[in-house]
Amino acid sequence: MTALARLVADELGAAVDPRVEAMAEAIALRFGPASRAVLFYGSCLREANLDGLMLDFYLIVSDYPAAYGKGWKSFANRVLPPNVFPFEHGGLAAKVAVLSEADFHRLNGPETRNVSVWARFAQPSRLVWTADDDARDRAIAAVARAAPTLLWAAQPLSDADADPLALWRAAFALTYAAELRAERNDRSGSVVDADPARYRGFTPTALAAIERPLLSRDAAERAWAKRRREGKLLTLARLAKATTTYAGGVDYLAWKITRHSGMTVDLKPWQRRHPIMGALSLLPRLIGSGAIR
Repeated sequence: MTALARLVADELGAAVDPRVEAMAEAIALRFGPASRAVLFYGSCLREANLDGLMLDFYLIVSDYPAAYGKGWKSFANRVLPPNVFPFEHGGLAAKVAVLSEADFHRLNGPETRNVSVWARFAQPSRLVWTADDDARDRAIAAVARAAPTLLWAAQPLSDADADPLALWRAAFALTYAAELRAERNDRSGSVVDADPARYRGFTPTALAAIERPLLSRDAAERAWAKRRREGKLLTLARLAKATTTYAGGVDYLAWKITRHSGMTVDLKPWQRRHPIMGALSLLPRLIGSGAIR
């Protein structure tokens, strides 16, 4: 293992609430032999709080036909990854994103402008279930790509070389701006402030693991402009797709907006009957009010 992979492996292997492990095992069981790894991440991990919240998991599968068979879900997961579905176990609720091992590796690296995976896995996560040692090693190797990718992309636009935490805050602010998000303006900074020692500890090893030359400031600004344009369009496309793959998708969207922005979203019956149009109809008001940016 590289130095960064060892650091990532230690973090991924840290203990979690036994209820998280039980839910991860149940998620893997649902997809049977296709399941390769389950990772736990997000606000519930940062806040060490599970009750009454929506837990976040990534399920890594061998490939999409093995997970779904032939059909729409397999096609949708391949063309517009990930698919996301709700899951309940042991009195807890979760949302589960599904990626193949190949896509998980690719989407954690600098070969993709899509920030959604490498921005999340540059943050702390836990590897809470694996099929075997090979699956574990592949998951570690994929996650170890995320932090160098984030810092490689952000460093040319950061004036915070002397302060590692400022670099991470600037990096996450860039990624939050590259998606339609329902979080408060200070959310990207609070991610770092939740565990500053972790980010300080990761900085030198992650920077040393960057493999690509840094872009010039002008080139980096152009790259982030493309990420913002493409990222917001991808968010809309995934939102539309989720209404066909995620039961109650429009209700989940309303819950997430309310939780993160404080703005109450009241859904009309027609928005539930026609979830794609219902979800899209919310956007102008939410963007105008600042609930989604």
